[in-house]
Amino acid sequence: MSVISPAPETASPKPETALRIGPIELSSPVVLAPMAGITNTAFRRLCREYGAGLYVTEMVTTRALVERNPKTMRIIHHESYETPRSVQLYGVDPVTMGQAVRMLVEEDRADHIDLNFGCPVPKVTRKGGGSALPWKQDLFKSIVTTAVTEAARRDVPVTVKMRKGIDADHTTFLDAAETARNAGVAAVALHGRTAADLYSGTADWDAIARLKDHLGDTVPVLGNGDIFAAEDALDMMARTGCDGVVIGRGCQGRPWLFGDLANALNGSDDRHRPGLAEVARAVYKHGEYLVDHFEDEFLGVRDLRKHIAWYFKGYPVGGELRSQLAMVSSLEELAGLLDQLDKDAGYPGEAAEGSRGRTTRPKKPHLPEGWLDSRIFDPSGKSLLSEAELDISGG
Repeated sequence: MSVISPAPETASPKPETALRIGPIELSSPVVLAPMAGITNTAFRRLCREYGAGLYVTEMVTTRALVERNPKTMRIIHHESYETPRSVQLYGVDPVTMGQAVRMLVEEDRADHIDLNFGCPVPKVTRKGGGSALPWKQDLFKSIVTTAVTEAARRDVPVTVKMRKGIDADHTTFLDAAETARNAGVAAVALHGRTAADLYSGTADWDAIARLKDHLGDTVPVLGNGDIFAAEDALDMMARTGCDGVVIGRGCQGRPWLFGDLANALNGSDDRHRPGLAEVARAVYKHGEYLVDHFEDEFLGVRDLRKHIAWYFKGYPVGGELRSQLAMVSSLEELAGLLDQLDKDAGYPGEAAEGSRGRTTRPKKPHLPEGWLDSRIFDPSGKSLLSEAELDISGG
């Protein structure tokens, strides 16, 4: 059946604009942002077939990694074709962070390590973790310095990803980035929103420009936020001077965005504008890869369900068929449903573009009591902070 045939792999020319992360030379200055439940091996594999870049795992927590939690160990697993191997760590304790990085390095499980200081969800910030943590300058410095020191044992570069700060009145990105640079990180990525912003409104690209001006050419600055098309990436790099871009929600249901980015950065106007038949082939291939990843057909196809609305955004797919696809339970069922699509339907244009993924309203950040009273961490709050050290990876 035509649906089951694999999607054609898109060969992308090497962009002239490369990016160096420590000893790693990337052919494209594009990074796939870690997204819980999204950026597993299957999705990374699919994205790689369309374009070059740095493909980061889902976030893993340092405590879960040190304790060798089975789910966490599965998340950090890389297939032989995945190079460089990139892992994102979330942690709140310097000691545990050091143990986790040492494990990755000594057991040769990563070529690049990214530290997450951008998580804005209340269950994390109310304990002082995620995007709340850089407010405590000494704690942030200790965690980053420890990670860099341990990773240096095998010349593994460490980068940090952060938000602007807690809210408009409590920004941290300039001093935190400077601290990270001085600690020896290989790059700094900034999402142009605060914790209070969550995923609302428009990302503040001016903040990315300010960070680039602040750090100059001492360390690469990567911009993140509201990149939904190749033109957005070009616009961000032109407006901010950033050295690369981090792609999150923009690639959900659009793995070919990485091919578009490679073309755009090469000066090519070629863009991937798939008709419904090609989207169907990509969906089926994604399902196959998920089945391989989970080593279970039902689990793999069930995981595909969350991607269905993103893939078919703007395309003429009836409501009943959409609902059936969102409840699919096997590859055979998936193929049968996809075969009902109008294969002659072309790319719907603007309807398939623009914002995708989660959106929210701004909310007052949940923080530990008295958290904003001082930029110095009070050791008496260590027990509370330890509760922010999630023992389950992936978000």
